[in-house]
Amino acid sequence: MSIKQSAQRLYYIPKISRWSKGIGAELPQEFKKFWREWKLQKPAAVHYIKQEGTYVRNEETEEVRPVQNVPIPLMYPKEIDDGIWGGEAVVQGFKKKGLFKRKVPHFWFPQLKKSVVYSEVLDTHMRVVITDRALRLIHENYGFDHYLLKTPACDLRSLLALRLKRQILIALADKTLYPNDLEKRTEIYAKYEQYLSAYTREEIEWYGLTYKEACKKWLQLNETKPQPLKVQYRSELIAKLKENKIKEAENIDVLLPEKTSAWLKRLNPFSKSPKTE
Repeated sequence: MSIKQSAQRLYYIPKISRWSKGIGAELPQEFKKFWREWKLQKPAAVHYIKQEGTYVRNEETEEVRPVQNVPIPLMYPKEIDDGIWGGEAVVQGFKKKGLFKRKVPHFWFPQLKKSVVYSEVLDTHMRVVITDRALRLIHENYGFDHYLLKTPACDLRSLLALRLKRQILIALADKTLYPNDLEKRTEIYAKYEQYLSAYTREEIEWYGLTYKEACKKWLQLNETKPQPLKVQYRSELIAKLKENKIKEAENIDVLLPEKTSAWLKRLNPFSKSPKTE
């Protein structure tokens, strides 16, 4: 390492993020794995043609140029979470309406339509807002369930698709599909059980959650009721007295908060006394 690199590293201050401080730092690795697949993994090329290789040659001019796969900047409106867009989004750019006119900003929106999809695992028909590309991908994967289970989170993008995928994975992992038809359950499970090898049960539990939902779930799992210090000190004192074999402490039990509150109510002159007939 050179002196310049050492100096830069010396004055480097790591940026505080949601993962380095607070609840985000305590979230399990299972959710962080899903988050990387959803937000950090590079999605498939949808609005441009990806060129393979390192260099490309122009057949007419015989000029060799390096391949530059620059993704088009996309906009993801909040409505995308209520449908299944198949990786499409809003494209922002410029459009020239005439030869002698200047370029003006323009937005290209995907063609949205209402359609019905069927989940074989959940045995449910759903009416959703969908694009032609999503319908084509469902047909190419031979079914809605195959499309969701094969497609990574970065390409599904919408919360609706991710939550449906989570429900399908939970139904397969817990074998709760078709509860009243054992033969059908065995058939469908054998058809889709190959997708369970990519996840553990704990990863499925955290799959498809937003950051806010994951934090709420983590707080509920680690929720502990605070215990008054007087109860802790009282129990420690009684334990030390019993260790010293003091006769007065042998028959003393640690007072629970419920018992303590009831005892205090009896001594409180302003508390409501029970009605006597």
